[in-house]
Amino acid sequence: MQVVIFAGGLGTRLSEKTNSIPKPMINIGNIPIIEHIMEIYSIQGHTEFVIACGYKQEVIKRYFYEKLFLGSDLHIDFNKKESLSIIKNKYKGWKISLIDTGNLTQTGSRLLKLKPFLNDKFFLTYGDGVGNVNLQNLVDQHNKTKAEITITTINPTSRYGSLVVKGNKVKTFIEKPEFSLEIVNAGFMLLNKSFLKYIVANQSNIPLEAEPFQRAVKDGVMGAFHHRGFWHPMDTLRDNIKLNKLWDEGNPPWLKIQPLVS
Repeated sequence: MQVVIFAGGLGTRLSEKTNSIPKPMINIGNIPIIEHIMEIYSIQGHTEFVIACGYKQEVIKRYFYEKLFLGSDLHIDFNKKESLSIIKNKYKGWKISLIDTGNLTQTGSRLLKLKPFLNDKFFLTYGDGVGNVNLQNLVDQHNKTKAEITITTINPTSRYGSLVVKGNKVKTFIEKPEFSLEIVNAGFMLLNKSFLKYIVANQSNIPLEAEPFQRAVKDGVMGAFHHRGFWHPMDTLRDNIKLNKLWDEGNPPWLKIQPLVS
């Protein structure tokens, strides 16, 4: 299935790095996070990507262009007009479309600009979060329902320990507890192309998470696939440091895919 990745935002909360590169190109190890995300889909059989570019898109385009040509065996014939051809691609068997969707475009309008390139059903995610989501489980749940869009959800964990205090004594301490009553969108969505009707074309710069999501909720066509495995965003420098630490330890948890649910 097609995988659409939002990769055009400004990434202002990581301005320490995004002044020079777009957020999806920030490294975990020596690999940009967008490639880590693509690998999550690739190891589960989904290798066709549509990347919604915008801010500093030339960095993303140059990266994959150089990966293809500099990582391949080349044939160069200076006597012909079409002088360069690839003998063997040694990189990966991926098909990648890199589409300019505008520098300041909101996510809803950004997705609508991709309409000519989209299949009838496709994955959609953000270019700044990784998780070991089992995509087949997501597909199976989506197909069993009448949802136009199914969103992967997760209970986030606190950055801090939680305490129960009585008087001046601590009675209970829980290290980084899970917010059991809070559920957030982890990305890793699955959409029918018909969902695009919820994005009004003649409105300017629409966030996907605002009116389109609200309309889908009102019509009862938004599903929730709850993920209980690993997931982590890269919103801040602290997040980037943590993800790099996990990578350096080997066997990163976002590539240990959750088991299938029968």
